[in-house]
Amino acid sequence: MLRGAALRVTRPRLAVLSAVHAHPHADTDSIIGAVRRELPKVSHQAVYDSLHTLTAAGLVRRIQPSGSVARYETRTGDNHHHLVCRSCGAIVDVDCAVGEAPCLDASDDHGFSIDEAEVVYWGLCPDCSTRESS
Repeated sequence: MLRGAALRVTRPRLAVLSAVHAHPHADTDSIIGAVRRELPKVSHQAVYDSLHTLTAAGLVRRIQPSGSVARYETRTGDNHHHLVCRSCGAIVDVDCAVGEAPCLDASDDHGFSIDEAEVVYWGLCPDCSTRESS
């Protein structure tokens, strides 16, 4: 994967990619913790740099729902969307709303060539819904 994106293969990059794959929608602190279980002496900066490089190369996607810290996932290039729980903050993937990417046609594209639409659905996850109705 890294070589295919013309990136040098390093242990921190491999560990970060593995951590993001294993923990979709994880925040940076969670990723650092997961990477440090594999590479105990890796620095925060090495993880931040790896996330930045992997995101720029399109191997990792950075999302940041309103009111949340940045989160990362390895599901890229398919223009999927997210469901976010207003109570516990859980995030899950949702396939494209309708039709082909970018899923939604803007009422006025203002001359932009649109190639992606970001949709975030907000609500309560099943666990929080059950708790609130009890």
